[in-house]
Amino acid sequence: MAYDDPVDRPGRRFMRIHRRLYSGVLASALVTTMAAQPIRPDVNLKIHPTVLGLFADSDAALVWVFFQDKGPIDVTAALQDLPRTYNQRAVERRRLRRTAPGLFDERDLAVHGSYVNAVTALGAGLRTTSRWLNAVSVTADQRQVQAIARLPFVAKVQPVRKLRRTPPIEAAANQPPSEAAAGLLYGLTEDQVVQINLMALHQQGYTGDGVIIGVLDTGFKTTHNAFNVKGHPLQIVAEYDFVNDDGETGPEAGDLSNQHHHGTQVLGTMATYWPNGLVGTAYDASYILAKAEDLAGEYAAEENLFVAGLEFIEANGGDVATSSLVIFDFYTQAQLDGLTSVMTVGFNTATANGLHCCQGAGNDGHDADPATSHLLPPADAFSVITCGAVDNLGNTASFTSDGPTADGRVKPEVLARGVSTWTVSPVNDAGVQAVNGTSFATPMTAGAVACLVQAHPEWTVEQMRYALTHTADYYIAEQTFDPLFIRGYGIVDAFAASQITPPAPGDLDQDGVVGITDFLALLGAWGPCPDPCPPDCFGDVDTDCTVGISDLLTLLANWTL
Repeated sequence: MAYDDPVDRPGRRFMRIHRRLYSGVLASALVTTMAAQPIRPDVNLKIHPTVLGLFADSDAALVWVFFQDKGPIDVTAALQDLPRTYNQRAVERRRLRRTAPGLFDERDLAVHGSYVNAVTALGAGLRTTSRWLNAVSVTADQRQVQAIARLPFVAKVQPVRKLRRTPPIEAAANQPPSEAAAGLLYGLTEDQVVQINLMALHQQGYTGDGVIIGVLDTGFKTTHNAFNVKGHPLQIVAEYDFVNDDGETGPEAGDLSNQHHHGTQVLGTMATYWPNGLVGTAYDASYILAKAEDLAGEYAAEENLFVAGLEFIEANGGDVATSSLVIFDFYTQAQLDGLTSVMTVGFNTATANGLHCCQGAGNDGHDADPATSHLLPPADAFSVITCGAVDNLGNTASFTSDGPTADGRVKPEVLARGVSTWTVSPVNDAGVQAVNGTSFATPMTAGAVACLVQAHPEWTVEQMRYALTHTADYYIAEQTFDPLFIRGYGIVDAFAASQITPPAPGDLDQDGVVGITDFLALLGAWGPCPDPCPPDCFGDVDTDCTVGISDLLTLLANWTL
């Protein structure tokens, strides 16, 4: 599948904009002016207390630099121009599914070039830029950090959190298919596809055709036979390696031998089409590949690479994004509030733009105490579909992380196969492997979501969540969620989800229109939801456990009467 829009590669697009709009002269003048000024007491207030500790063991550190604004530009004019210059497929997705007012807002504007130049002119090394966060990540020493904080347009400086890899779950032993499965189209994957009732949706013709799935992972080896069946090759729309800053997401010189393993296995649960061997959950979809995890060293990646990859997927017209990258150690349970982690904020922005996002809950295990949580960010994002794992009998995997979030929201929401999940071998192009982890339940779910997008392209993120949660097996049996916050609403039922009619965003009385009665009802429900937050808090359109201004704006944006 091909599109007219050029691939929006990070760095290249920014530099084109930079060369066209900005001058290094302004940056130099700003740096010269600021360098002459003494350090003011308020400068240290801009620097997060943990930043200086980064220099105890190293001369340089990776930090975020957040800016006050998007610079001296005509914001209104710039926003009016975006529908013309932005990827047209992304524009159409926003037109269909964005719930916030308008197609674009100030977050979509580029980081101001003179601001970036002023930071790098101080000697800091540019790593990534983020439109949504209005920030850059840079490598800088302590003196440079102090100088950066003196710049008047800098709002704050904080560490770039590093991501520890999810503890690996030992792969299941390879087993031959049963006699029944061996003779069928789906082969080894039949049972895991049937478990989420996705085969029935495939049989209706909804196989992900015309839908784009973005995958954030370690890298992707796409030479496997299951990706290259004659007449049905893997369709890659765009790809980028955010670790090495190049356009190659496959194995490269200097990579560890296992760098591409996990990403290849994740892709194999969705994109394979190998009749009688492996057939994935969205075998007719197209894919955007983002290599955002580096297996070298203790840390797998930095959150800046995750955000850059997510913006890349959205800007290239993705419909669905799937990830299992999580942050360990840095955030407390109280900070799992949907607002704190930079990756969580990235997901919040992506879903607001109509990108359906699936995220693994984590492999930290669970307990029987609903007051404690083993959830890992960014799985706490408000509208992300957080996925837990089950085995072939539907039993909860021992490793799957439980919720709730700090503000009482249900996480994970849904479950899919994450124990002995069949996929491709990353080292043998004719081999298969059974793997374990919520990181495999997540793409199983993402593939189902892609098929539902094909069936219902107009569904917003919240409508998709409603359809999935209100047809999952636990909810069907109990009409609520698991009170222990382990199973959420239960195992996905993709076909049943396709048959439901979710209420329109803001249609609180579910009469088919968004009008004055909904407006008055929302005002009457204004304020925080009960604690713990119920699954259907009345008036809470954006599911953040508070009925407030964002819900009102969504209602007004969808006004029909």
